[in-house]
Amino acid sequence: MARTKIVATIGPGSAHPETIRRMLAAGMTVARVNFSHGDHAAHTKTVAMLREVAKTEGKILAILGDLQGPKLRLGHVKAGGMMLAPGDEIVLTPRPGQPAMIHLPHPDLIAAAMPGNRLVIGDGEVEFTVAEKRSDTLRCLVTVGGLLESRKGVNAPGVDLPISCLSEKDLIDLELICELDFDYIALSFVRTVYDIQELRDIMESKKRQIPIIAKIEKSEAIDNLLAIRDAADGLMVARGDLGIEMPPQELPLLQKRIIAACNQVGKPVITATQMLQSMVEHPRPTRAEASDVANAILDGTDAVMLSGETATGKYPVESVMMMKQIAENIEHAFPYDQWRDRRTAALLTGSVTEAIGGASCSIAEEVDAAAIASATLSGYTAQQIARFRPRIPIVAVSPSAYTQRRLALVWGVETLLVPDFTATDTMLEETARALRNSGLEAGRRVVITAGVPFRKSGHTNLIKVHTI
Repeated sequence: MARTKIVATIGPGSAHPETIRRMLAAGMTVARVNFSHGDHAAHTKTVAMLREVAKTEGKILAILGDLQGPKLRLGHVKAGGMMLAPGDEIVLTPRPGQPAMIHLPHPDLIAAAMPGNRLVIGDGEVEFTVAEKRSDTLRCLVTVGGLLESRKGVNAPGVDLPISCLSEKDLIDLELICELDFDYIALSFVRTVYDIQELRDIMESKKRQIPIIAKIEKSEAIDNLLAIRDAADGLMVARGDLGIEMPPQELPLLQKRIIAACNQVGKPVITATQMLQSMVEHPRPTRAEASDVANAILDGTDAVMLSGETATGKYPVESVMMMKQIAENIEHAFPYDQWRDRRTAALLTGSVTEAIGGASCSIAEEVDAAAIASATLSGYTAQQIARFRPRIPIVAVSPSAYTQRRLALVWGVETLLVPDFTATDTMLEETARALRNSGLEAGRRVVITAGVPFRKSGHTNLIKVHTI
């Protein structure tokens, strides 16, 4: 079984019970519902189907709701579009129906843009540079020519837009996400910690505490990366938009930087966008795509994500299976020794939880343990063990089905559900019983970690070597 988790986007190509069943069998651990597409009736039906199939198959499946975020788009362009060449001049206006001008229905963007700023259209097929700013228009020079069409997306790298990352549509979608009790929310357009706090405040008013995955796709998010990481519950390397915002040659190092930032504190990180893109149409990936997935795993990503490959592609099951096979092959050669050295260096912060997490990995290796078992209510203890990427399997033992699903995103963690407990002796008994029932042989050693008292979240202070 792969220790790297697999996030698969559900869409028309996969939203069928039999396909979902096969994707679960192939290795999907997190299902992504993309709120950029579909309506609430369709999403409600999808979530119900995902949960029913997972329950029937006895699989643990987390559900991630991905908010669309504010989308900047061109207005109407003449039928058939406009073919632009480098050096052409165009004028953007927020007022529709202006002859010889192109409608950009975002006055905030026009107000914030300054001469020298870039405007990237679509996935970069057309690009402008602002040459002159007038009262409510922008005169631009075409730097990358191509066909300009209606409703194409607009990115403005480096432009500080005074808009919320939560659009009116997002607020409506958030109502459904809370009502259906999703396991994670992916927040688009994140630029500062205030964007995350805004979402937390809204959820708090609804008495919900769904973990937030901040999508790193804006240049401002890179500038504020560590603060955003600390405020969020995890990050997503959203390489599509980030590759437009930033020079593409910088993207590989940015990916490594984002992953390392999450590894440092034990928060899950997802690497996303076009990982096996050719499998939208073909049953096998390119060699470059396989290497891309492998390198993200070697960097330390918790999860790799499939988007169009499973949402609209012809081979959703094969895509998940290929992702799992790549992960399993790479994990055989995973640099565990390097992570052990990092573990030693990391244990200088004075944190008891970090010390217990690191020590449990070292002790497990020394005594040839069959598993490191974390008795955890919130999942925090298991995450802190997983951050050190031990060779020994990690098993979280929890009375919370919600925690069980949440840990489906965390590298290397398998979760066993047990009856609720409060006393330390009961916790140890239930943990040992769960491990024994999972198939561990009598006589094998396990390293058990927990916090005492048990219900004090984020307080790991116990470690025990136990013989099954």
